[in-house]
Amino acid sequence: MEAPNAGSAIAGLILAAALATTQAQTPATEHLVQAKAPPFSDGVFPCKQCHEGPGDKTRRTLEFHDDVQTMFDHDAEHRWCLDCHDNADRDVLHLSSGDPVPFTESYRLCGQCHGDKYRDWRAGVHGKRIGRWDGEKTYFLCVNCHNPHSPRFKGVMEIEVSGKTTTTPTPLGIKPEPRPHRPEEMRR
Repeated sequence: MEAPNAGSAIAGLILAAALATTQAQTPATEHLVQAKAPPFSDGVFPCKQCHEGPGDKTRRTLEFHDDVQTMFDHDAEHRWCLDCHDNADRDVLHLSSGDPVPFTESYRLCGQCHGDKYRDWRAGVHGKRIGRWDGEKTYFLCVNCHNPHSPRFKGVMEIEVSGKTTTTPTPLGIKPEPRPHRPEEMRR
């Protein structure tokens, strides 16, 4: 049996120290993003029910998805379905680079255009998160509060998806409560 090589032992220690340093520098929030289930609509998802393979990439008025087309108001550039949805696999989104993104990581897609909101969401000053202040947290996805086809915030409601409670955007705008009366405004 040969004696261990001293050079190999030193290299192993250096590698272990480098890994420990890298792990210490990784922000803890990177490991805490646990998105709630996206609020999919019955009869619409999974998309593969109707879209079995790649389709026509030409921008056009669609024959289906009237509900989406009538309220679609994503931005002034008039977004097209395949700007976000993957043509080859409709149950997946894609980044501008073409890299696939699962629906549970849709914040990566939204963050490409809405970088300030993405930054604030990651820092915890935009959006909603639940969990422990010093431990595991659940971050709500952008689509739990904003309809991706018409993102102006209109309010949310709770729904049940696959036996789990989540939130979904409301189709109607929210109305604020009337302001409270000041004591001097009250009459007896």
